[in-house]
Amino acid sequence: MGRAHGPADLTPPAGVTPAPAPEWLAVAQAAKGFMPDDEGWALHEAARAAAASGLGPLLEVGTYCGKSAVYIGAGARERSAVLFTVDHHRGSEENQAGWEHHDSSLVDPATGRMDTLPFFRRTIFDAGLEGTVIAVIGESPLVASQWTTPLSFLFIDGGHGAEPAWADYRGWTPHVAAGGLLAIHDVFPDPAHGGRPPYELYCDARESGAFEDLSETGSLRVLRRR
Repeated sequence: MGRAHGPADLTPPAGVTPAPAPEWLAVAQAAKGFMPDDEGWALHEAARAAAASGLGPLLEVGTYCGKSAVYIGAGARERSAVLFTVDHHRGSEENQAGWEHHDSSLVDPATGRMDTLPFFRRTIFDAGLEGTVIAVIGESPLVASQWTTPLSFLFIDGGHGAEPAWADYRGWTPHVAAGGLLAIHDVFPDPAHGGRPPYELYCDARESGAFEDLSETGSLRVLRRR
């Protein structure tokens, strides 16, 4: 099983001026979210490869404020592909008031509910990806049940509670084209390091025989559909 690499692995020899960081990178790093930079770069490289395959568009489940959408979308743009990103933008269970990952700045004062959509829109605008990243606003399982286009790449973000995560996985993985990629975030073999079910989704994908391991970076796993 390979390991994806980020820009630190591309350090030029002494005396050679390094290439400037892409403009979108600073936007991704500044956006609210939970994607470490090395995992974001691995996601970016997987997206580039998938977009180059021509198997179909890319799709992300779990937009939040757009951090991972920038990493993926920048890779898609390089290959003239598009990324659909699906979220109801009301926050998952762990984002609600009283939970560890709650951010009160994301609450709409008019409704008293989480609303990450304005933050996502600003992130994508700042990254110059409005022509590449397409927001789909709605409940993921419902959208999946109506989806008919094969995907070259599917990213399922971690968390979101056991029932929603399994619904995302079961609803979307059948749409991954043969040769397409499946990425799952927050995969921790040791439950003390991270919750469930992302690790269980990863194990199910492998044990199904439909997917094979491609790369591992931190808690990010990338698999290819056989």
